Amino acid sequence: MGRTTNKLTVKAIEALKEEGRHSDGGGLYLKVTPSGKRWVFMYTWEKKRVELGLGTFANVPLKQARDIAQRYREMIEAKKDPKGEIRAEEEKQAEQLRREKTFGDVALDYIANQEEGWKNDKHRDQWYYTLSLKRDDKGKLTDEGFCVALRDRPIAEVDTDDVVKVLKPIWQTKPETASRLRGRIEAVLNAAKVLKLRSGENPAAWRGHLSNLLPKRQKLSRGHHAAMPFGEVADFIKELLAAPTISNSALAFTILTAARSGETMGAVWSEIDMEAALWTVPAERMKGGREHTVPLSDGALSVLKAMASYRRAGNDFVFPGQRSKGLSVMALTMAMRRLKKGHFTPHGFRSAFRDWAGDETTFARDDIELCLAHAIANKVEAAYRRGQALEKRRQIMNTWWKYLSGDNSSVAQLDKQRSA
Repeated sequence: MGRTTNKLTVKAIEALKEEGRHSDGGGLYLKVTPSGKRWVFMYTWEKKRVELGLGTFANVPLKQARDIAQRYREMIEAKKDPKGEIRAEEEKQAEQLRREKTFGDVALDYIANQEEGWKNDKHRDQWYYTLSLKRDDKGKLTDEGFCVALRDRPIAEVDTDDVVKVLKPIWQTKPETASRLRGRIEAVLNAAKVLKLRSGENPAAWRGHLSNLLPKRQKLSRGHHAAMPFGEVADFIKELLAAPTISNSALAFTILTAARSGETMGAVWSEIDMEAALWTVPAERMKGGREHTVPLSDGALSVLKAMASYRRAGNDFVFPGQRSKGLSVMALTMAMRRLKKGHFTPHGFRSAFRDWAGDETTFARDDIELCLAHAIANKVEAAYRRGQALEKRRQIMNTWWKYLSGDNSSVAQLDKQRSA
């Protein structure tokens, strides 16, 4: 290797247009191509010609390129292969990253990369909650969810015992949640393997792995939600209206409109027509993919009037959460737990409404089903009722409110408390 160095100057490099390699000496070359100018270091190792790229001239100035080349020359003089040393250093850095990257770190990156393809915010919130990645108002991770113990574990060290410890407590009691949680953990660990942050088999894999360690699960409880008997709902909604926090108000609104919790949490003020007493939920937020118009009773309107005081610029959610978002997916469940009703589910109030309407009223079955945004089997009848049954549904929702409120004193009570 020739020892003549420092042949090039910055001015000469900037003026170079001739394609090819231009020597600076000592194995350092500037390679000019149609796509630009880049540095290479060339040397012979074990009778083989080796070329190492150092970066483009735009990113690596002349002095820096010479410093790198000098370091490589010193390696060669010390009988060390620069390419091998570079590979060893990269592996060392990768191992350090594997030790530093936690399950929570990778899970957050995974959610960030995937959430644009998810249908709604509720799905994203479920990932955050179940993987214990929710933060409080100060930005600190909370202890909610199921993966607190797993969250800070180095991603490379997560093993089968870790996964089983997370799943086993809910495997039989919350089979659907446990199944989804296992799948989410598996997805995060698969992503870590692709990123070369871990190796080996996935400890959250079901077939041929966890299927041999966990007992046979109960049938998934999809579609079954523990429902409060409709005879108890009136007393419960009075409790909610007596303590009108945002979560309690959202739960009361959900009950009064017979809505799904996700529809309530995603409600924005632009969907509300206070004058017409209507709430129009767009098709993209409905489970059935059809726009749904909800007649608002006096009770539901009172909740909305109370929530108007929470309106802030930059957050159009009717029931606002933190950082310009709506409430979290667990807000309604937590509200029920605080009132000692955690053995029931928010979704169960739809069943309570349906039981009340079927057992205590003479309203038409199809009109009741439309209040719940359920599809009617007869398409002609469905089209007719969607166009003609709004006032009938308004009568049903008003009667539901009268049943729950008794003499309607709850409305005055709520307005009085909100103005206090």
